[in-house]
Amino acid sequence: MSRIVVIGAGQAGASLVAKLRSAGFEGEITLIGSEPVPPYQRPPLSKAYLLGEMALERLFLRPESFYVDQNIDLRLGQTVTAIDPVAKTVTVDDAILSYDQLALTTGSRPRRLPPAIGGDLDRVFEVRGLADVDAMAPEVSDGARALIVGGGYIGLEAAAVCAKRGVEVVLVEMADRILQRVAAPETSAYFRDLHRAHGVDIREGVGLETLTGTDGKVTGATLSDGSTVAVDFVVVGVGIMPATGLAEQAGLQIENGIRVDANGRTSDPSIWAAGDCASFPYQGVRIRLESVPNAIDQAEAVAENMLGAGKEYVAKPWFWSDQYDVKLQIAGLNAGYDRVVTRKGDGQTASFWYYKGDQLVAVDAMNDPRAYMIGKRLIEAGKTADPAIVGDPEIDLKPLLKS
Repeated sequence: MSRIVVIGAGQAGASLVAKLRSAGFEGEITLIGSEPVPPYQRPPLSKAYLLGEMALERLFLRPESFYVDQNIDLRLGQTVTAIDPVAKTVTVDDAILSYDQLALTTGSRPRRLPPAIGGDLDRVFEVRGLADVDAMAPEVSDGARALIVGGGYIGLEAAAVCAKRGVEVVLVEMADRILQRVAAPETSAYFRDLHRAHGVDIREGVGLETLTGTDGKVTGATLSDGSTVAVDFVVVGVGIMPATGLAEQAGLQIENGIRVDANGRTSDPSIWAAGDCASFPYQGVRIRLESVPNAIDQAEAVAENMLGAGKEYVAKPWFWSDQYDVKLQIAGLNAGYDRVVTRKGDGQTASFWYYKGDQLVAVDAMNDPRAYMIGKRLIEAGKTADPAIVGDPEIDLKPLLKS
């Protein structure tokens, strides 16, 4: 009987093993995770869970009994230290486990502040895993002072939660504007205004020089403009990196993540990869998507291909972010856009439509699920949308789907 081993018990790993069983695989499945809890949702960590609005058990993707019922050997709190692709074994703590096929769903890891500038002080947090948020939660209280380093979606979501809990928030972004790497100036301006309306002190074009502390605990920060800020805790949201250490040790090809082909297979024919850690071909280029939908869809495609389906994975990029009472939904990828059309609705409703030449490539929709849905369907169908129609809020968008 064949054995499949999956390293990484996050969204992708959990999706992969469940799909193996539902697709009819009857061999041995082992899912290995370094955290002591079953696979769980990460997006609510920095929002509902941190706010105390979601219990721990509701985070779990499936009850632990699911893995027992499906005869999946779920190994929690264990660390894989080596892969031997020749012997087809993995070293798990002090044990050796053999495999016929191996899947890497190792996800990503947060970029950390270096110790030289105070990154090793107590009460300096990243928002990546359950343990991070559990450690941070007691600090998020009315009247506390927080410094958020990084104006991407992680930093902005953390700022929103902190502000809602009465924390005094200063957010610094080294680039000229928040969300500069991932969104148009229009989206940046929308969220800048939103956060400032909730009392967040956003400082753009300002970086962190150093953190200072007393008795090992962070107490202040010096910024690149020479100003100083007194703080009780710091949240670091300066991006994530694919977790490729095991793949590199095994000699697999790396290219902005673990390089896989359209089927999800690595440079070793017996090893596959999916989720945040994997880079794959997409419309003539190679990309890596950091999103829950991609983790699920790619992992399920890999599971089928491990069983011989030979099906190319065609990504349909979409993302979301919740900040205060605004839900941002993003469809498509805006790389290479040269024009943005604004569609303004009532109150906080708005959408920004990205064009590359005449082609619609992405949509950012704030509290506008209809615009998001229509934009997503157009993009996935390879269609575009007349900018004159998009920019006129009095014109219904739905007929665009029939054109």
